[in-house]
Amino acid sequence: MNTKSAVPAVKRPNLVAVGTIVWLGSEVMFFAGLFAIYFTLRAMNPELWAEQTEKHNFTFALINTLILVASSFTAQAGVFAAERMQPRATGASPKKWGTVEWFYLTFFMGAIFVAGQAYEYATFVSEGITLASDPYGSAFYMTTGFHGIHVSLGLVAFLLVIGRIYAVKNFTHKEETTAVVVSYYWHFVDVVWIILFIVIYVLK
Repeated sequence: MNTKSAVPAVKRPNLVAVGTIVWLGSEVMFFAGLFAIYFTLRAMNPELWAEQTEKHNFTFALINTLILVASSFTAQAGVFAAERMQPRATGASPKKWGTVEWFYLTFFMGAIFVAGQAYEYATFVSEGITLASDPYGSAFYMTTGFHGIHVSLGLVAFLLVIGRIYAVKNFTHKEETTAVVVSYYWHFVDVVWIILFIVIYVLK
């Protein structure tokens, strides 16, 4: 009597998640180039850097940074909800929130960060620090500006994920994967900002 041996199923990595990680690798190189420009200009203009960095409001920047860092935790909570196939809240308590509620909160916190950055830009412009004013202005606005664009794109991505969850009849692994890859991107921009904060506001 012939018997067929059971072949164990091979769990392959999700292609969308892998593709996102590869793309984020290219983004790492992009920001590495921006950091290289920043450090080069700083090395060439140490006196200017010492003067202009004193105009930063460290406390304000720290609070804004903590808000963005906290948003990574809310985004991950949304991912955990997606992994247990819970798209929406089953109760009023945050413990019963679904992906939609956590992603709404993440969007709100990210929007606060962007608004805070815009306020800081307005303050700097009023003090004469612009993109074309001097090397420090160029370095500051290029590094933080490109990061701000990435954060804004992340906010759009959260809205798209939320909209997709509302649009589908059944929450499936496709929606779960979408939530996961958006969280990868959000964690990435958070880490980049932490490095930027240390370089710009702490090391000066």
